[in-house]
Amino acid sequence: MTAPFKPTPDIDRITGNTRLRRNRRTDWSRRMVRENSLSVDDLIWPLFVVDGHGKREQVASMPGVERLSVDQAVGEAERAAKLGIPLIALFPYTDPGKRDEAGSEALNPENLVCSACRAIKAHVPDIGIMIDVALDPYTSHGHDGLMDGERIVNDESVAVLVQQAMIQAEAGADIIGPSDMMDGRVGAIREALDHAAYADVQIMAYTAKYASAFYGPFRDAVGSSGTLIGDKRTYQMDPANGDEALREAERDIAEGADMIMVKPGMPYLDILWRLKEAFAMPTFAYQVSGEFAMIHAAAQNGWIDGDKAMLESLTAFKRAGADGILTYFAPKVSEMLASG
Repeated sequence: MTAPFKPTPDIDRITGNTRLRRNRRTDWSRRMVRENSLSVDDLIWPLFVVDGHGKREQVASMPGVERLSVDQAVGEAERAAKLGIPLIALFPYTDPGKRDEAGSEALNPENLVCSACRAIKAHVPDIGIMIDVALDPYTSHGHDGLMDGERIVNDESVAVLVQQAMIQAEAGADIIGPSDMMDGRVGAIREALDHAAYADVQIMAYTAKYASAFYGPFRDAVGSSGTLIGDKRTYQMDPANGDEALREAERDIAEGADMIMVKPGMPYLDILWRLKEAFAMPTFAYQVSGEFAMIHAAAQNGWIDGDKAMLESLTAFKRAGADGILTYFAPKVSEMLASG
């Protein structure tokens, strides 16, 4: 039996002659009308530094990511400059023997990040360097501030963080990144830098840093996963909150932040969008270690195309309003972009 005739719908009448697929038909057309594009200028490369010489230690939970001795970090900074990456971010793996309750190693002018900063500036003077301000890589309890019993104290922590920022600026850091989430630390650091003739040192505030489950591999990389006592929910943001991020941003900007950041990245694209729309500030996202590790793990199991997922995730940050992205994919993406 012949199937009944079904007339072709008059699609042009229905759509008003608008065919959105026309612009998608060819590669050149897709590129021509693309709303957001990713470039090497958008990338910030986090590097982990460890004691020693000629040392490269694989971070087990972050495939392809290594802890580097200072000389090796210099080599990777040279690589970053050749690739056109504008900024690297330094994080230390502090020997457990140098950790204490006060995070004293943070105030050592010869600590790993300060030593690496000076060495990189001597060999690669034109690349930007950002160093975090927080005590968790240096404390025996793994928290970002000082503890009084079981409580993280704010003002006493800020006083130490200001000293830490000053030491980093003296070592040559171009950007100070307060990641501790203590109240008032941006203003206190800005005032101290300005009074010490470091007015040109920029501040990228970790404005909306959430108490996230996505930080695990990073804590492995800096050696704080085994030391953390309790959790960080009393000072990092509640993942359920969005409006609070706007209040944090308004305060950080008023206190002198030059740039603001959302961390983690993809689970908080809505926050990124809201901050950019509300304040029109240079706004950054941190594609954190857990995001990086998940993409790698799924790719290694053959569940996704890792390269395509990587590029799609980074493009999502741009679409949501990010001016730049801290990502462990930075060198690989830079090489892919360079090759076309």
